[in-house]
Amino acid sequence: MDGIDAVLVAFDHTPSDCLSPRLINKFYLPYADTLKQAIVDLHHPTHNELHQTQLVGIQLANQYAQAIHALLAATTYSPQEILAIGCHGQTIRHCPEYGYTLQIGNAALLAELTGITVVSDFRSRDIAAGGQGAPLVPAFHDKIMRAPDVHRVIVNIGGISNLTNLAPDIATSGFDCGPGNLLMDAWCMRHLGKPYDAGGSWAASGKWLPNLLKKMLAEPFFKLPPPKSSGRDLFNMAWLEEKLEGRESAADVQATLLELTCLTIAEAIGQQCSGAQEIYLCGGGARNLNLLTRLTTLLPGCNVQTTNTLGVDSDYLEAIAFAWLSEQTLNKKPANLPLATGARHPCILGAIYYA
Repeated sequence: MDGIDAVLVAFDHTPSDCLSPRLINKFYLPYADTLKQAIVDLHHPTHNELHQTQLVGIQLANQYAQAIHALLAATTYSPQEILAIGCHGQTIRHCPEYGYTLQIGNAALLAELTGITVVSDFRSRDIAAGGQGAPLVPAFHDKIMRAPDVHRVIVNIGGISNLTNLAPDIATSGFDCGPGNLLMDAWCMRHLGKPYDAGGSWAASGKWLPNLLKKMLAEPFFKLPPPKSSGRDLFNMAWLEEKLEGRESAADVQATLLELTCLTIAEAIGQQCSGAQEIYLCGGGARNLNLLTRLTTLLPGCNVQTTNTLGVDSDYLEAIAFAWLSEQTLNKKPANLPLATGARHPCILGAIYYA
């Protein structure tokens, strides 16, 4: 919920259907604090909730359009030359156990504001087929980062952390591991007034608390077998607060939250990706040096780096993935991986709003 990652991407397809994305331009537009708070409020039942959801969706569409105009202004491309916008939208509920997920952003308005066809609502079709609706990016990881003779694991550390298992001669799979940055960011904002712990330096100033970590790891989600997905509906400040005694140092809690993120990722790799040789991180967590160092310690024998090493910008990989997902939708090609989401079959994802 930090802001909008916008990318302009061209996809070059080879006769063997290998994929080579060309990142032409990128642009980041941060959310204002008032918009962040409005989104946070919508994660839980609130007064006049339906009306507020629509108003925030309209506000997001205007923000998305602003980001797209700025993105294109720095290039020679006009809106008429763009095939489509792949817009994931802002998740405010993710409840596959009840058969739905909800991302807002008013795609119809975005198409009107930009004059570009918009593909959105990528997750609902997978859930309709019995899946979790997440994670969706493993299909993209499979297309651009698989190696024929090296066992790679791609770990996306956004609000939630998820991994993609790219083992040679084995079908690609993936799942959500647990909280990535969202609890660390929320705790940092509460105590330091900062949106995130830059480099993990605050966490490094504390020490992780064994009893608190034990309470966190008792969460049943961590013991569920894949496919599985999660979000702020489970991992939120209320979840954390019920495990605190109230006497803990704030820095120690931050250190424990970082340990939770690292440990659940490492354990997921150990249990589900046996024999992994190379670990590549992407998402905001890839910038956290403390986190990267701790993961390296927890995964001895693995080469832990960011996806930048593979020539894919770790900050914008997920945005590039949703550009590809929109292309799949327009070409009427399935884009989910049932091994990752648990869907009964591959599906064509997304809803199209033509310009």
